[in-house]
Amino acid sequence: MKKQLTEMKLFLFDMDGTLYIGNRLFPFTVPLLSAIRERGAQYLFVTNNSSKSVRDYILKLEKLGIPATKEDFMTSSQATAFYLKKHHAGQRLYVCGTASLKEELRREGFAITEVLDEVDCIVIGNDTELTFQKLWDVSELLLTRKDIPYIATNPDYVCPTEFGSVPDCGSFCDMFYNVAKRRPVVIGKPEALMAQLAMEKTGHTKEETVVIGDRIYTDIKSGINAGTSTILVMSGETTREVLEASADQPDYVMESAAELLDILQGE
Repeated sequence: MKKQLTEMKLFLFDMDGTLYIGNRLFPFTVPLLSAIRERGAQYLFVTNNSSKSVRDYILKLEKLGIPATKEDFMTSSQATAFYLKKHHAGQRLYVCGTASLKEELRREGFAITEVLDEVDCIVIGNDTELTFQKLWDVSELLLTRKDIPYIATNPDYVCPTEFGSVPDCGSFCDMFYNVAKRRPVVIGKPEALMAQLAMEKTGHTKEETVVIGDRIYTDIKSGINAGTSTILVMSGETTREVLEASADQPDYVMESAAELLDILQGE
């Protein structure tokens, strides 16, 4: 039987839709994070959004009032770099992604090129700086280089905003599927890798770990795949109708992570 939430040692938080929406911080977030550390437990921010580097996320969280260091994160960009080092070390990348994603990969030792003849591997992320030239380049690479490795940082179809949502990496991948009938190797949630790397980084077991997020098909599924406990919060993308229809069910359902704060505080 899984341990009770009060006995958990590692809390893996999705960010947007779970701890804040866009640039609006939920009022329970800072007290919740403080309560976890006061109990001697740990938390990491585990996000599929590859449009920002860890450095960018630290600055964003500081503006929202959340102190953070680079050790507090496990991002899809970091997990993608881990995968690339293991499977495509030394290869030159074409990155359909933001300057922040390129910076993150360069920092990990990868060469990035826009000269198509030099490209060994394609990486696509949540590109908030998307241009038609990038769409053209990736399409040409996929159609003319049938066996070229093709990696996506995450499968999310949309990214939440204050007004609803905007397209994310999964939607871009669908565009390329319509062009070339190829699907990428996907690194981020719902794959288990990010949760596994987070547990390895902190030294905690799956029995001591809980994944908290607002999406069943990424957050909750990643916890299920990694064998951890899972909490679905209804403060982001998932609706009751989606929850009831899903084959994958979380261990706990909460209106928001404020309920987790109440539990940890014994209320």
